[in-house]
Amino acid sequence: MYLLALLIASLQSVITVDSQDENPCPNILIVTADDLNYNSVGAFGCDIPGITPNIDRLAKQGIKFLHAHVNTAVCQPCRQSWMTGRFPHNNGAEGFEPIDSHVATLPELLRTRGYVNGILGKEIHHQPVEKFCWDFIPFKTEKERIWRNGQSRNPELFHRYSAKFFQMAKAEGKPFFLLANSHDPHRPFIGSENEARAWGDQRPPVTRQFAPDDVDVLGYLPDIPKVRQEVAQYYGNVHRCDENIGAVLRALQESGLEDSTLVIFLSDHGAAFPFAKAQCYLNSTKTPLIVKWPGKIAEGSADSTHFVTGIDLMPTILEIAGVSQVPHMDGRSFLPLLAGKPQADRQFAYSTYYQIFARIRYPMRCVQNEKFGYIYNFWSDQQLAMTGDSTGGMTWRAMIEAAENDPSIASRVALYKYRVREEFYNWQEDPDGLHNLADDPAYADELLKFRSKMLEMMERYDDPAYTAYRDRYQDGVLEAFMESQREKAKATKPVERF
Repeated sequence: MYLLALLIASLQSVITVDSQDENPCPNILIVTADDLNYNSVGAFGCDIPGITPNIDRLAKQGIKFLHAHVNTAVCQPCRQSWMTGRFPHNNGAEGFEPIDSHVATLPELLRTRGYVNGILGKEIHHQPVEKFCWDFIPFKTEKERIWRNGQSRNPELFHRYSAKFFQMAKAEGKPFFLLANSHDPHRPFIGSENEARAWGDQRPPVTRQFAPDDVDVLGYLPDIPKVRQEVAQYYGNVHRCDENIGAVLRALQESGLEDSTLVIFLSDHGAAFPFAKAQCYLNSTKTPLIVKWPGKIAEGSADSTHFVTGIDLMPTILEIAGVSQVPHMDGRSFLPLLAGKPQADRQFAYSTYYQIFARIRYPMRCVQNEKFGYIYNFWSDQQLAMTGDSTGGMTWRAMIEAAENDPSIASRVALYKYRVREEFYNWQEDPDGLHNLADDPAYADELLKFRSKMLEMMERYDDPAYTAYRDRYQDGVLEAFMESQREKAKATKPVERF
């Protein structure tokens, strides 16, 4: 009888554990940077002393991915891809517009699992609001005051609000999902004329400033005085971004929830300079992805083999949280990589670009692997000129001025403004994309392989530009495609203003 009682008790114990979920849902914290070049982070190669101590510390506590990319290098389309697991052309938001109402979002699905959802910063880039199911959205509540004086870049506020959210989740006894988005290092840069015009004496706190001689100019830009000056200003924002990230991580530690929290850090795309943001270059889409999961991920590890992209975030988090995968996502879970296991079919990244905030269409596509990158610019007709955020600062004006007397800079200015249809780069030897190899006979065979891979990727992701690319050599095809793009831009749904 005694043995029988023990057996029954043992079975009851097993049944109890199974019914309560042997692996309870972890808390999930995503911390992001806005317009941060991947190599502006110490852990990813920046040699400015103390530039990103908090992000570097996070890298030592988890795994960093050396081949991580976003799928679209501009704010809202990129971030809504993260939250839907779909390319912008498949979630309905190619520009600065709401996603389609039938598309499932990450916070929407996490709520079904009992999660409480919060967001700090970049709220306006997740639309329509009702699809994102935020239970905590303080910057929206106080937006008029906070936005006008730039305090959405204030580390103290990031600490205060994240601490409040963590305590809210504890009080409710629920797992949490917090998306904490630093508005730095997005323009305006510290010490710039634009900053003074934007905020006057109500500017956010300045945690550190750099002199032009303190920094190295980003490799895709010319090293001339005004460019160096603006890059130094940018690095001031980079450091404040790190302080914002650190403030959230400190609040997490103080909450006592750190050991039960999965932390993901990444940037939405490269810096707001020519040849980075809103393009398809390596410096456009490569992101400094770090994942920390106490007890699950080897500390101080790195993945230098596999390519992961922004559309993979949602399926990975759903698997971790025990939520069933939803149909029609373009991404797939990279959970095996977090355990140091291999995963097949991760040798390439596919990225897209559609239109700028002003509703001008610049359709571009890129396929890249560890060595090469192939870009196709549908819009390049030597008439339409590139514009946007990256041409709004001191750097672009300085490049145009210098181009009058410097042929090499003049060539870069012309390329950025008008581009060429095809660009092909050897990233291993030329990570800044300074030498287009598309017309080099020595790379002709490799270029053919990437053209074929482009078609394959476009078909895989149901890209509406597929037919135009396939038939690009036929008369009138690209012109008709661009006309359809202009009509599409006119029909763009407006952004909701909070």
